[in-house]
Amino acid sequence: MRRKPLTLIVVMLLGLGLAIPVPAAEEIKIGVLYPLTGGAAAEGRELRNGAELALELANNARPEVDMTMAKNAGIKSLGGAKIRLIIQDHQGNPQLGADLAKKLIQDDKVVGLMGAYHSAVTKTVAAVADRFGVPLINESSTSPALTREGYKWFWRTTPHDETFTNDLFIFLQGLTEGKAKGVKAVKKEDLLPIVSACEKTEWGSGVDAAIKEIGKAKGFLTQVSLLYPAKAPDLSSEVQSLLAPKPGTMLFASYGADAILLIKTLKSLKAKPKVIWGQDAGFESPEFLSALGDDVNGILTRTVFSPRVGEVKKVSKQVNDMYKAQHGRDLSGASARAFTALQAWVHVLEKAGSTKPEAIQKAANEVKIDPAELIVPWAGVKFATTGKDIGQNELGTGMIGQYQKGKDGKIVLEIVYPFELATADMIYPFKGW
Repeated sequence: MRRKPLTLIVVMLLGLGLAIPVPAAEEIKIGVLYPLTGGAAAEGRELRNGAELALELANNARPEVDMTMAKNAGIKSLGGAKIRLIIQDHQGNPQLGADLAKKLIQDDKVVGLMGAYHSAVTKTVAAVADRFGVPLINESSTSPALTREGYKWFWRTTPHDETFTNDLFIFLQGLTEGKAKGVKAVKKEDLLPIVSACEKTEWGSGVDAAIKEIGKAKGFLTQVSLLYPAKAPDLSSEVQSLLAPKPGTMLFASYGADAILLIKTLKSLKAKPKVIWGQDAGFESPEFLSALGDDVNGILTRTVFSPRVGEVKKVSKQVNDMYKAQHGRDLSGASARAFTALQAWVHVLEKAGSTKPEAIQKAANEVKIDPAELIVPWAGVKFATTGKDIGQNELGTGMIGQYQKGKDGKIVLEIVYPFELATADMIYPFKGW
């Protein structure tokens, strides 16, 4: 018997008023690895919250939000397929992170990975992703070594520590040239000597090296530089060593508990340098502000986001308002970076039009996200395919924020660098406690 053409069958069914079953778009599973317990749990929760807000906008149409991702209700090129995040807690343990990555790939059948905050954990997870040929988009691990390992399945949206540290020394030089808003030109000797303390981990060791190398090239030698054991119960001897030369500038790279302990120790010893700067991480965690309160007034931290960005970028305010309604606080650098990484995943999947690893790999190497789409004040997202930093976003930039107490008594992270984006007069010198 001759078969009726499919189009004729469809017409007949419609004529009878019968519904035509449409196959559901396949769910897209992405494995996410964050520290949700342990010393960096606060940062891990911020990351998770940022990723989940991006997921909400990716899966559900919110046409009032000024970004393409919020208008499609799923991955348009994949028939509206929804993303599902499978979030795991690596506890800051590199071996556990690697084991969880294997489980996500082999058991949960994820199409890709995201995470993992600690550079040491990201390193082991990236090795697993490369071994299995599974894409990993990283949002917040800033060790430069990660994009210099030759990974073929690793892409990083955030700038790394050499970029952030270079910003620091441009900022210090700018202080001597009168470029900081509200501050007259500062004598270079007032910023000296420079001392630094970084935790002895993959990340902290990388920051320590960047401070020495870039500082020397910029004419700002570090007089005292030490690596301390992470999660130390007491840092009195380390702080005393830093204070011995009477520093003008103190630089730190510490996760949450250590950052809080360092500031408490500095306060107890009545330290009064001209500048205190933290390399994000613990210096921007929610616990840093909640534990120290007004004691953070005047402290600097590198970052990629401040709620003040919303004053010049509408989409930043829209997303920050949503985040604040859900969590009672503004987006942080961590949550903003996690949001942006999942947004990058959405753009890559849209471009790939497939969940096959090779198609995603090709799309990641070719994607370019317009700056108008982003909540962070970057020139966009475009991953390097040549040079020394393969997989690094070439268009990401850093900022330096300063905690300042407003007239309403609330502490806000004001932008002080780039100088042209400054949102408040800088507090200089640091007033001490």
